[in-house]
Amino acid sequence: MASETASNSAPAGEDDLDSFLSVVKSIAAADSRLTPAQQIERLNRPGSSYANLNPFAVLQVTADTAMDDIKKQFRRLSILVHPDKNPDDAARAQIAFDAVVKAWKVLENEEGYKRCLEIVEEAKAITEQNVKEKKKKLRKEGKSSAVDEDDPEKMNSAIYSLTMKLFADLERKRKAQEQKNASEKKRKALDDQAEEDKAKEDKEWQKNFEASRTQRVDNWRSFQAKKPVVAAPSTSDSVDAPAAVPVKVAAAPVPVVVKPSPSSSGAVKLGRAPLGLKVPKHKAEQRH
Repeated sequence: MASETASNSAPAGEDDLDSFLSVVKSIAAADSRLTPAQQIERLNRPGSSYANLNPFAVLQVTADTAMDDIKKQFRRLSILVHPDKNPDDAARAQIAFDAVVKAWKVLENEEGYKRCLEIVEEAKAITEQNVKEKKKKLRKEGKSSAVDEDDPEKMNSAIYSLTMKLFADLERKRKAQEQKNASEKKRKALDDQAEEDKAKEDKEWQKNFEASRTQRVDNWRSFQAKKPVVAAPSTSDSVDAPAAVPVKVAAAPVPVVVKPSPSSSGAVKLGRAPLGLKVPKHKAEQRH
């Protein structure tokens, strides 16, 4: 009775997770019985480039599998699909072997293992939220809230599919970032090469300029030496300058001053100057 009560009081989420893990374990157990050829086929199936991104799926373990058990499974699978053990299908065996080794390297790393667990938990949480919203919508429409995900196997399949999608999305983002980094690295390399070439050209020009300095000076001196020299005229060869020609300057006319004669009115009559001359005005004497 007590165990039944405890079972009824357990959260639904934990029941779903336990159910999911049990189904995955059963699938892994069935797959673990696959022959080497079947394992190679499984890891080379269409879409394997994305399907093999989930290391738990590649190694056929669950998120709660102990690390020691994951390591044992890795060793078993690596032997099964090793190219040397499958000479008739060595090329595809190599692809399968590489996928197994890559999955183990991700999970043996603490950060990688933690990241993978987070992806699985995120897929589970999103799927559960989607189921709740689907049920809520059906109830609002007055319909039955029963959905396909009520079946544990279908619920686990939905979680598994979303987990694969999240791993694929993560890989696409990684590749996009990697491509961006490569483009930036290439652009920087081109810029650095251009700067290096310019510096080399400047250095070469300066070297040639210094090397030709002596030649330029010699050329200038030769040019100066070849210029015709104009001799200064001697006294005997000089031409006498023309004698100065005297210029006759007309004498300025002398003004004629006519003495004034007194008149009855006391005015002073000025005589007329010769034609063309102005009689100067008489200024009264000022006494100080």
